Amino acid sequence: MKDKVLVKDLLVRGIVGINPEERVKKQDILINLVLFTDVSRAAVSDDIEDAVNYKSITKRVIQHVEESSDFLVEKLVSDIARIILAEFPVQRVIVRVEKPGALRFAKSVGIEIERTRADFAG
Repeated sequence: MKDKVLVKDLLVRGIVGINPEERVKKQDILINLVLFTDVSRAAVSDDIEDAVNYKSITKRVIQHVEESSDFLVEKLVSDIARIILAEFPVQRVIVRVEKPGALRFAKSVGIEIERTRADFAG
């Protein structure tokens, strides 16, 4: 799949972390998505029904992050990938979740994964 829909630097506030202060106060979570899909039908029809609706995807991701309270970024990044692949017409996804300012001398710390539907089957 050559076609990609990109969502860059989606900033959401949520609970993620193992330290006590991270469990009570929402923090910035930066999310980047690469959605692999065939855009050729939408390119011809010019109809949103034939496209991956990135607004719907980002709204769903925001909802999940705001409602969850995972201890590990590993869990959050995997959940986001699973939701996108299960609920939207995307064949493969790359999800990066970062916590800006998580380490004193680093701009951010994060995890990036690449998944397909087959990774969540069974």
